[in-house]
Amino acid sequence: MSEAKKYNAPVTNPETAPFWEAAKAGKFMIKRCTTCGEAHYFPRAICPFCFSDKTVWEESSGEATVYTYSLMRKSPTGPYAIAYVTLKEGPSLQTNIVDCDLETVKIGQKVKVVWKPTDGAPLPFFTPA
Repeated sequence: MSEAKKYNAPVTNPETAPFWEAAKAGKFMIKRCTTCGEAHYFPRAICPFCFSDKTVWEESSGEATVYTYSLMRKSPTGPYAIAYVTLKEGPSLQTNIVDCDLETVKIGQKVKVVWKPTDGAPLPFFTPA
C-alpha cells in the first residue's frame, strides 16, 4: 500500500487569509463584486472585471464542470490530471482532478471540491461528483 501524497502548506497573506481560514472549515470561498455583480477566483480585493474595490466574500457550492484537462502520464510523482474547471457560480480555475481513474476524466464532467490536508490550511482539488 502506498503512502498518502504530501502537499506543501499554502502561502497566505492578509488578502487571502479569510479564504484559507474558511478552507479549514471545508468552505470554498470566492469573491463577488458588488459594483458589477461578477464572481471571481482567485479571491482578491480588486475586481478583475471592473477594478472596483467593492468585493465581498461568498461561499461557493464547490460544484464545477471540467472545461478542459490534460493527463500527465510521466512524472516523478506518478500520473496526474491538471484541469480548468468552471464553478457553478461562474469563475474558472486551474486545479488537479484527484481520487479517480484518470482515464475516465472527460470535458463537461461534473466535479466537486475535495480538500487535501497540509501542515497548514487544506488545499482544494476536484473529484468526480
